[in-house]
Amino acid sequence: MAFDGVRRLLRRPKPADPAVSDSERELFGGPLRYDMGWSTHEYAIIELTIGGAIRALPQLVAGTVRLAWRTDRRALVTVGVSEIGQGVTAALGLLAVNAVLGALLAGGDPADRLREALPALIAGAVVAVAAALLASLSTAAAGRLEPKVERAATEQYLEAAARVELEAVEDGEFRRLIDVAQFGARSARTMIGACVAAINGVLSLVAVGGVLAVLHPVLLPMLLLIAAPRGWGAMRVAQRRYVSVMNWVEHVRAGRLIGELLTSRTAAQEVRVHGTGAFLLRHFRRMAESAETEQTRLARDKAATELLAAALSGLAALGTYGALAWLILTGHMEMSVAGTAVVAVRTGSAALGALVMNINQLHEESLYVRDLERFLEEARRRAIPEGGLGIPDRPRAVVLEDVTFRYPDRPAPAVDGVSLAVPMGSVVALVGENGSGKSTLVKLLAGLNLPDSGRIRWDDIDLAEADRDRVFEQVSLLTQDFERWPFTARTNIRIGQPGREPGAGDLETAARYAGADRVIAELPRGMDTLLARVFRGASELSGGQWQKIGLARARYREARVVIVDEPTSALDPAAEIAAFDKIRGLAGPDRAVVLVTHRMAAVRHADIIYVLHEGRLVEQGGHDELLARGGRYATMYGLQARQYSRSGQPDPPGGKADEEPGGKPGGKPRGRPEGRRTAGNGALGQVPRPSGSP
Repeated sequence: MAFDGVRRLLRRPKPADPAVSDSERELFGGPLRYDMGWSTHEYAIIELTIGGAIRALPQLVAGTVRLAWRTDRRALVTVGVSEIGQGVTAALGLLAVNAVLGALLAGGDPADRLREALPALIAGAVVAVAAALLASLSTAAAGRLEPKVERAATEQYLEAAARVELEAVEDGEFRRLIDVAQFGARSARTMIGACVAAINGVLSLVAVGGVLAVLHPVLLPMLLLIAAPRGWGAMRVAQRRYVSVMNWVEHVRAGRLIGELLTSRTAAQEVRVHGTGAFLLRHFRRMAESAETEQTRLARDKAATELLAAALSGLAALGTYGALAWLILTGHMEMSVAGTAVVAVRTGSAALGALVMNINQLHEESLYVRDLERFLEEARRRAIPEGGLGIPDRPRAVVLEDVTFRYPDRPAPAVDGVSLAVPMGSVVALVGENGSGKSTLVKLLAGLNLPDSGRIRWDDIDLAEADRDRVFEQVSLLTQDFERWPFTARTNIRIGQPGREPGAGDLETAARYAGADRVIAELPRGMDTLLARVFRGASELSGGQWQKIGLARARYREARVVIVDEPTSALDPAAEIAAFDKIRGLAGPDRAVVLVTHRMAAVRHADIIYVLHEGRLVEQGGHDELLARGGRYATMYGLQARQYSRSGQPDPPGGKADEEPGGKPGGKPRGRPEGRRTAGNGALGQVPRPSGSP
């Protein structure tokens, strides 16, 4: 039985299916295996052997040194010189110990022996002080180097992620690469400390080995015999702990999730009213007890492994000390040399054990740094091209000609052969059911995606050849899920055009236009109020209040093409009517508004309405024209009108259902500037019709 236990400890740990507690099975349906970035390298550490670790060390150190050299050369040189100096002082210290022992163990009067040992003692003290100073210098330089390396790696990661095409961000495989690479910057920092410690261990071993080789050649293999079991034990303990963590990490995360639900703001009402608190607490206790059992087992295995390693190392030490005794008795070694050898062997044994652990860490962290490098290479390949043709500062229209676009993971195109125009000075509406291609068309108009076929023109400039950054400067986006930045109200408006320094009253004018001025006036610090509850002293806005901030942001941006996608989902009816008036009012002689919404009453005043179905443009025209045609638009409009009709039947065109609340039948929408270009003005205003369209 004991032999089986020893054999199990000697074996390399193997991955096992994670244990599943009753609570995990009841609450989560079984073991949880989240697809997280770190799981890319599951169990990589258990494949490492002592020999493999030592062989991999030069490559790992070289990679870390290259990264540090690009970041702070002065700090790197300081670390290198300090570590080499510590290796030299380690050797000198052992030689000083040998000299002291030689003097003390020599024959003669004790006082004379002490006087003989005094110079070596002073030299040893000086060496110890020098070693301490060098260690302090290395620590300071490494401490300066580590955050710089992390910052530089993080900046590379973030800059690359922000410059890739939207298509790459929406690609599942590339998204996973983004998630994996985020750990690389932190690992790059960790590798600096581990590399310094590994170099220190190597130099200490070299120093000790050199001294032992000078004292007697047979002592060097003895050092390895004593140190190897301790190094093996350290590696096995780390591997067993790693396997346990990987097997239990989801269980632990699930237990933590339960604890977070008990204190969650969103779950607070049901926790109290439904009695969910006691239920969750019971399962939290069960899962914690299961985790405690695993920790107990791990501690027992660690103790047994370390005991076995100590026993093997003790046997090797016994052999070493026997060899020393034989050398002394046969006159091949003096007693002072034997004492120095004992000190050197103990020092070298500790250094080798630490070295194995540091190489383990270097190996594991290097995997994540390589992920970061792989991401940076792929991100460069999929980055938005820099440069290109300039587009007009005041374009007359954006025109799509037979545009088709298909997502890589979809069999059918999201947009198929669509031709339309967005003339400046017009309000253009895109309508259609969910999945009809509206949002994809918006991304194409904004230049976020390039068409697979066909072309998009800003006047005469093809989007595929244009400077995309210049295109983005001309576009403003206000979508249903626009970003609620965790910054001040002022910044949330200004971030619509962050490169522009706002003039006096510019932000206030934008806020007043959107109706956000009244929201901001009620905040404790007005424009300077932080809008993020995750920070102390911050305020939180409702969905409708945020949408007013978003509209103010779009107004401040002053782009040529304003794209508004489902902007009023969180507004009450009165606020919704006012918001649509403000949105339509953004149009001007040099600015077009593209409106995407399910609210059919909101599009009736658009200059032209494009109706999409399954990615194709099936109808286009004005509101009255499309109603009279009795096609898809008329059907959708009638379905919504029926919801507001007392009789349950749609009112005829021009009747009450055709009248926007608060507006006048057939009248101009409020807030629309007079005299602006419409879809029917000029050659560019003539909308190209796809073949077969009505």
